[in-house]
Amino acid sequence: MSVIVLVLVVLFVVAIARSALIIIQQSETAVIERLGSYHRTLEPGINLLVPFVDVAREVVWRYALDDARGKSRYVTNRVSRIDLRETVFDFPQQSVITRDNVPANISAILYFQVTDAKKAVYEIANLPDAIEKLTQTSLRNVIGEMDLDETLTSRDIINSKLKAILDQATMKWGVKVNRVELQEVSPPAEIKGAMEKQMRAERDRRASILEAEGQKASRILESEGIRESQVNQAEGDKRARILAAEAEAEARLKVAEAEAQAIQRLAMQIQAIGGDATQYLVAMRYLDTLREMVSGQGNKVVYLPYEASALMTSLSALGSAFGGGAPLRDGQA
Repeated sequence: MSVIVLVLVVLFVVAIARSALIIIQQSETAVIERLGSYHRTLEPGINLLVPFVDVAREVVWRYALDDARGKSRYVTNRVSRIDLRETVFDFPQQSVITRDNVPANISAILYFQVTDAKKAVYEIANLPDAIEKLTQTSLRNVIGEMDLDETLTSRDIINSKLKAILDQATMKWGVKVNRVELQEVSPPAEIKGAMEKQMRAERDRRASILEAEGQKASRILESEGIRESQVNQAEGDKRARILAAEAEAEARLKVAEAEAQAIQRLAMQIQAIGGDATQYLVAMRYLDTLREMVSGQGNKVVYLPYEASALMTSLSALGSAFGGGAPLRDGQA
């Protein structure tokens, strides 16, 4: 009998100790009620309670568990500890309708964190279910304001709108929504086929435009090259003609200067011996002309120049200039 009483006393002491001492792990908390009303929120570490008077309030929470096939599934239980870490809720696909009346299946992921355990316990009965339903309805409202094309290309805008809506709505529940991400947007099969055709047509159009622009640029560059080549060739011809003309003019000047110097020296020599330089030059011109007249084949001269006496006088002067004898008189051969 004494042994039974001792065992009962030990069990009673253990029960009192377990109800009086509670250990809270880091990043967790618990809401304590005393005689049915809120008393305090526990901090991490060892906490002392009044046995059978202070009781931890249980809440509904959702956990992700992996089954034997490696797939995650969510399990809902009632727990007395509230996790203060960031929690991820993966919502199943739901059907939504866009502004242009196109149905689509959309799945989303929500990242949230409990910031006030008291509000999370007393302001909402089932926090995970409330967050899920609020996310689904908000997602329908946001997608209903956008066209399908805008929905597919504006995920960042959708995420920002959902985050702002959910963060404002869950503030009174002691919850902070950190991020909302759209996992997948799946339109119907016929819409996908139409979108693929549109995408191929758009790509073909862009390819045609790029090809046309390439041909245009090629022709422009080719025409510019031909034009520059013609301009360069014309500039080269122009420069060559200018240089040839300048060379010819310079040559003529050199020849003229040489002839002038030669005539000047010859005139000085003729004058030194008392001759007439003008008559000498005229005579030389007559001789050059006669040489040109009889130089060609088949040319025959059967006449004398009209000014024969002048020619004889010029020849006489030429002979006098070079000391060939006395000047010829008019009428002497």
